[in-house]
Amino acid sequence: MSDLLDRDKALIWHPFTQEETASDVLPIKRGKGAYLYDENGKAYLDLVSSWWVNIHGHGHPEIAEALYKQALELEHVIFAGFTHEPAIKLCEGLAGILPEALKRFFFSDNGSTAVEVALKMAYQYWSNHGKPKKLFLSFEGGYHGDTVGAMSVGRACGYHDAFEPLFFDIQSIPFPETWQNDEQVEEKEANALSALKQILDLHGNNIAAIILEPLVQGASGMRMCRPSFVKTVVETIRQYEILVIFDEVFTGFGRTGNWFALEQIGIVPDFICLSKGITGGAMPLGMTVTSETVYQSFLSHEWQHAFIHGHSYTGNPLACAAAVASLDILLRPETRQAIEQINATHRLGLDLLRQEVSSVTQARLQGTIAAFNMSPFPLEKEAFKARFLQKGLMLRPLGSSIYLLPPYCITPAELEGAYQEIIAELKRMSGNK
Repeated sequence: MSDLLDRDKALIWHPFTQEETASDVLPIKRGKGAYLYDENGKAYLDLVSSWWVNIHGHGHPEIAEALYKQALELEHVIFAGFTHEPAIKLCEGLAGILPEALKRFFFSDNGSTAVEVALKMAYQYWSNHGKPKKLFLSFEGGYHGDTVGAMSVGRACGYHDAFEPLFFDIQSIPFPETWQNDEQVEEKEANALSALKQILDLHGNNIAAIILEPLVQGASGMRMCRPSFVKTVVETIRQYEILVIFDEVFTGFGRTGNWFALEQIGIVPDFICLSKGITGGAMPLGMTVTSETVYQSFLSHEWQHAFIHGHSYTGNPLACAAAVASLDILLRPETRQAIEQINATHRLGLDLLRQEVSSVTQARLQGTIAAFNMSPFPLEKEAFKARFLQKGLMLRPLGSSIYLLPPYCITPAELEGAYQEIIAELKRMSGNK
């Protein structure tokens, strides 16, 4: 056992882990590009972008340089009553790729808090208008984070059952997940819209907002739906004066093939929640972006109408500087080309998987996100992950779903090689050679 592993086991409690039964963690010494390296120098292709945050890969020199320069100038300052150029520059950059109506930026420090901010703003928006509404609407299977409000609207995702007594009331509708060659998608969408209609008939006037992950429910297994369905849902609920929150913590910054998933839907929400890829994985940062209309509803001579919320590291200059650098990289033509190449390679890889591995089902693709199910799943999850780590591939199944979500710096050859290795290993696991 390594020295790092010994020291870790003596002190650290890891997230999303049953520490009693979990395998030993893998000490990582460094990262470069699409690869992570352990203390022995072995390379692992990061096919999950380290929890979906490292969109440009590891150790990007421009982001590192931005952090270094900013640290020498200003590492942090209280953001109540003060401001600084990195925060302003980031908002100016994001305003250039977001819909014009989304122009007010509120900083936090991760995706869950970005969601929490949106929920609180939506609730207080109606209170400030003298029309209090306390009910929220979400999709079954939606995951929005681990703070209490985020857990409440994500209560049906399966991650938060232990805390259910703490949740506030919500209403949820079925999520019509779909995949390639799905002949039942229209029926599933009709059932979901019918359930929505029943909820609106009963509770429409008391619903403050709907929150959803547009196009892809990440943590629930990369479950995907059609843009036309989301558009219909939003157009329907807006007839009841219900605010719209798009949780693009995962889907933002190119993951769905567009800068943001909302572009495919043709809808501008009242709030968009951002995090994960915003700094290229270099620093924690969250943002909740909303409209001028929402912002104006909090302006008053009365203190109680203000949005009384904040975080110690709100608008942290280091995180903002990293995000500015990451956004600059994202908007380059070569990054757009890389995203398109990943999508094309995924398409070929999924086709080959379906041909070669009989237990592969429900193949699906959205931008740089590829996923498929296995029935039956070939191994216990910890053994599955360990088997691929031995092959130098970092994969983390979600339920019966296996997904590939590489950083944009991965080459077509590297991704093609990963698919070949995955196919060969799945065939060995499943016994069909």
